[in-house]
Amino acid sequence: MIEIRATRNRPLGMPPTRFLSEYWQKKPLLIRGAFPDFYDPLTPNDLAGLACEELALARLVVHDPRRDRWTLRSGPFAESDFARLPRRDWTVLVQDVDKWDADVAALLSHFDFLPAWRIDDVMVSYAADGGSVGAHVDQYDVFLLQGLGRRRWRISADADAPRDFRDDAELKLLRAFAPTHEWMLERGDMLYLPPGVPHHGVAVGECLTYSIGMRAPSMADLLVDFADAFADALPETSRYADPDLRPAGDDGEIDAAAFARARRAMLWLDVAEDARASAADRPGTVDSAAFRRFFGRFITRYRIAHAAMPRPRQISDAEFARAFARDAEAVRNPWSRAAWMRVAGGAVLFVGGTEHDCSIAFARALSARTPVALSKIRARRDCDALRSLVDLGHVTLRAPRSRSRR
Repeated sequence: MIEIRATRNRPLGMPPTRFLSEYWQKKPLLIRGAFPDFYDPLTPNDLAGLACEELALARLVVHDPRRDRWTLRSGPFAESDFARLPRRDWTVLVQDVDKWDADVAALLSHFDFLPAWRIDDVMVSYAADGGSVGAHVDQYDVFLLQGLGRRRWRISADADAPRDFRDDAELKLLRAFAPTHEWMLERGDMLYLPPGVPHHGVAVGECLTYSIGMRAPSMADLLVDFADAFADALPETSRYADPDLRPAGDDGEIDAAAFARARRAMLWLDVAEDARASAADRPGTVDSAAFRRFFGRFITRYRIAHAAMPRPRQISDAEFARAFARDAEAVRNPWSRAAWMRVAGGAVLFVGGTEHDCSIAFARALSARTPVALSKIRARRDCDALRSLVDLGHVTLRAPRSRSRR
């Protein structure tokens, strides 16, 4: 089964456990009516305005169907750029719209059956009639939610389909595309695609599409980042040595579940579960605790478009105390991702590539998308962690919304 209809109680058309076991990273699924009575949280004009913002990650794709020529431009754009566009066959795409718009960010609550740290962003695209970005593949899971208008999607479920790219376009477009399935998506329909599935979407009339993409770091990304982190801890005296060298031959001889998966992605890495044995018995191995902390820092920093800006000066004792006295709220910077792991005696909270020792309750609260009342923060180490996060720009302190409106 590759198509199913959602119900009010089952937006995936099935229990999440079944979706994860049968479809997640295995095969595509079209979910009719996944978002019933869906109301677009923004308009095409809103998206165009965002594409003009200097810090927005925006792209404009124009297709000339007569010559099959594709043009790619990167933002920020000016209003005059849109005025000069043809009547049809173009698309504007803006990434990380959930960081700019709270209503778009609210869409992510529908994907709570997935680990929060696996969700990358909500990319929103507006397409004029015929607009498309061509036939391509993504190397990550994506949910394609249809908003305004309609879009015709074609995919290839053939595992042996060619995946060579054209060399005449800036976009990574497939040289050949032979679809096996075709659908017309209406408002509220959603198409799930696991990594590597060739697909091609074309707007039928003007349309808005919301792409909820996952973070799936490549082995190369993990390797490079971990190597940098590991190398920083090595002393200058740690060098290659071979005191027992013998005549050379010609053979060239040389979590918890989430952490276990990450380790499997790094096939070259030798991780010792027993940190005491790693250094003494197996030089060159990495103890499990060090690897877990690395991964927490890495995954909360990975694919962040903009880094939080630290405060120009650290928050003073008096200012920090006043925030608690008025029961202010701690609000996480929308660009600062958070995750945490259990350790003996509490938790380690990872925010934007930094780590902070704290309680499990504090870690859970700061990792949520909602503000945290300071009245709920009592432990000294939690206060220390909060203060550090404020100084780093990952958290701001504000008066509660109910009071700020008086």
